[in-house]
Amino acid sequence: MIREFSAADIVYLIEAARWTLLLALAAMVGGGLLGIVVAVLRVVPLKPFNWLAVGYINLIQGTPLLGQLFVFFFGLPLFGLSVQPWTAAALSLSIYASAFFGEIWRGSLQSVSDRQWEAGAALGLTYVQRLTHVVLPQAVLISVAPTVGFLVQLVKNTSLTALIGFVELTRASQIISGATFAPLPVYLAAAAIYFVICFSLSQLARALERRLHVAR
Repeated sequence: MIREFSAADIVYLIEAARWTLLLALAAMVGGGLLGIVVAVLRVVPLKPFNWLAVGYINLIQGTPLLGQLFVFFFGLPLFGLSVQPWTAAALSLSIYASAFFGEIWRGSLQSVSDRQWEAGAALGLTYVQRLTHVVLPQAVLISVAPTVGFLVQLVKNTSLTALIGFVELTRASQIISGATFAPLPVYLAAAAIYFVICFSLSQLARALERRLHVAR
């Protein structure tokens, strides 16, 4: 039965947006932890580790996120592993994010002048001490803008998980559109919610960047 697009549908979209945010948060945490490892492997003065990190980054960045989603959701059950849409979505987005976080943070670390490393060495600091106490604080300031910029992309990329049946904002929009046969207002409402989320993240990044500059 066809019905009209109503306020109840908007509430349903807002509730679905919570799953979009939770999925993006899970990907940020998982991808961030793995991204730190990737970034460190890229900058340590050991060629085998550098090659391993480069190969991982090229593999993940060179394949579409949708393909990675399908590998986890449809591929793992072939090996007897039952995977729910949430699990497949969180794993694939975390791995996808880790390659980009790793490159962003690698660039931030390497953008710090070599003189900073040399100054730390002159003070008798070990490699790890120079990295954590001298270079890392400066790299964090540099990485804020590109990191949040990618987070905005990550929020929007969660929409692809609708294709494996995960009910987030985009999937909820499809469900409502199918019930109301009014795709334009439904997707405009969804787009507005995406805009609010992404714009808020951008504003938060600017405020954080200003605060870090002041603290510096």
